[in-house]
Amino acid sequence: MKIYLVRHAHALDGKEDDIRPLSGKGRKQIRQVAAFFRDNGRLEAREFWHSPLVRARDTAQELARELGRRVKLVEVAGLRPEDKPTVLAKRLNLLRRPVAVVGHEPHLSALASLLVAGQPRPALFEFKKCAVICLEKAGRHWVVRWQVAPGLL
Repeated sequence: MKIYLVRHAHALDGKEDDIRPLSGKGRKQIRQVAAFFRDNGRLEAREFWHSPLVRARDTAQELARELGRRVKLVEVAGLRPEDKPTVLAKRLNLLRRPVAVVGHEPHLSALASLLVAGQPRPALFEFKKCAVICLEKAGRHWVVRWQVAPGLL
């Protein structure tokens, strides 16, 4: 069983953090990442979970569209930057289908560290904007299968 942790793409600056939209740079990042996955088929999720923040929702929508797939988009509680990763980790550990989780830092680094190493701190991963890490369930913990970021493509 695999999950894909995705940091939202680059967003415009703004006073109201919850409604900051994607920037042109962010849309380009999504196109780059989507082209990579269209070519290799490695992002297998048919359901994309995202935080309630506009930039995460828009990243999930545009990534799905650019991949050319029909996926289910689901706003999920517990994905805000300041949320505790234990809540979402429990839910992910019960999954029986692959999902992509589109969120924010520092939450995603803490979540990935918790899933892989059993504790959220210190953070073992760095999520650049629009980066994707694939984790696969291995017993009680998860292992990293690969990581991709726009700067690597």
